Amino acid sequence: LIYIACSYATVYLIYMKFKATYDGNHDTFRVEFLIVPVGGLSFLVNHDFSPLEILWTFSIYLESVAILPQLFMISKTGEAETITTHYLFFLGLYRALYLVNWIWRYYFEGFFDLIAVVAGVVQTVLYCDFFYLYVTKGVILY
Repeated sequence: LIYIACSYATVYLIYMKFKATYDGNHDTFRVEFLIVPVGGLSFLVNHDFSPLEILWTFSIYLESVAILPQLFMISKTGEAETITTHYLFFLGLYRALYLVNWIWRYYFEGFFDLIAVVAGVVQTVLYCDFFYLYVTKGVILY
């Protein structure tokens, strides 16, 4: 319930409260370059070729590359709004909690999901790119 409430709050803030901060002139990233390959990969690499499994796999793969439009915008403009950097920071913290969950589940349950771990590693590498841009471009988080 907390996850769903936070998701709705995030969507509300993006589309209502911070709508004026959106700059369509710099937003030129083509999301079909993410969705089409992720969709194809979810059909090819999954645990079970069933509709729900393919949708779950699609969501895991898409989540791992969902940061790319923000990274593209930051690298293109060289700066980011404070709210954007906070949002990206907490998305990175969310990924760090996923890592803790994986370690916990492996240690106590012996559970290991290769698809989730590989997608998480890809996402972590992309967040490292954000933190690199954060340090080199002087984006301030406060």
